Amino acid sequence: MTGPKKVPAPRKAAPKKAAPARKTPARTPEATTKASPKAPPRGRAKGKSAARKGPSPSDLLGVLVLIGTASLAACGWMKQGGQDGGDTRPTGPAGQVTIRFLDIGQGDAILIQSPEGKTALIDGGRSSERLRDYIDELNLTALDLMVASHADADHIAGLVPAATLKPRVFINNGLGGTTQTWDRLVKALQDVGSTFTKASNQTVNLGSVKLRVIAPPPGMGDDQNENSVGVALQFGSFRALMTGDSETPETEGWLAQEREDLKGPFQVYKSIHHGAANGDSAAWLAYVRPQNVVISVGASNTYGHPTKSALNLYKQAGARVYRTDRQGTVTVQGSGDGTYTITTDR
Repeated sequence: MTGPKKVPAPRKAAPKKAAPARKTPARTPEATTKASPKAPPRGRAKGKSAARKGPSPSDLLGVLVLIGTASLAACGWMKQGGQDGGDTRPTGPAGQVTIRFLDIGQGDAILIQSPEGKTALIDGGRSSERLRDYIDELNLTALDLMVASHADADHIAGLVPAATLKPRVFINNGLGGTTQTWDRLVKALQDVGSTFTKASNQTVNLGSVKLRVIAPPPGMGDDQNENSVGVALQFGSFRALMTGDSETPETEGWLAQEREDLKGPFQVYKSIHHGAANGDSAAWLAYVRPQNVVISVGASNTYGHPTKSALNLYKQAGARVYRTDRQGTVTVQGSGDGTYTITTDR
């Protein structure tokens, strides 16, 4: 395996205001992932950075971000290129994939565990303490993959303590953050030797689960939300989609690409931008065809999330809606034949 190549420093985004649990025990659900050609059955629902001399961590990120992807591909762990994530014929693998949409308040934090016990964390919420509590309560001791959909604090603050799990690879959008939280995250990941990788439509094999990384479409500028990284999960005929805080220009860009890896149905779908008015649209939902929508949102947020317009869109799409502010952590267990169960804390 060869070492990661150096790449130019990522662009810095303009500063952006950040949006301000009985847990279910971790299960060790084993399998192979392929997408289903037809709609699977529905499941059962239960339940200022400070001034400093010398290069900043964001500057150093430019040296680190890239792509160990070549060496990771040589090891068979990450596949580069394409839009279909490989062979998509259904096979009905054994075991279950577990996805937990963690109740971390206003923000996103999604923990994925393969049947073999491989783990991925997509975003970490805005509270380091709450994420640390989940690490303890779920007895997490290692992390294979960490993804920051974008660099806003309500998505990355909890990733700082999660760095102690020594994630093998860290994927982000390539735009360095402008906050002390971002600087702490970069340093924490450097300290544990994580490989920094820019999202570029990779497929990551998380055991028998395939995670298709959805890179932002061209022309998004420097806005963090509009450069959110998406992840499409495939486990046999079971599929789930998470796309951070993507806004309308980004989803329109993806629709223009007519990507097969974003074409529904998806049994589980994370609401874009916590149910903001400028997130999901009728055209986007008609393409991804969600059966169940999970809204990760704080109980007393000041943004009006989720908005009435977003909730109406989900209703029109015929999707069930789950909310972390009302139901706590939402846990999905998907089987390779496309069946699944959804449980909530309350």
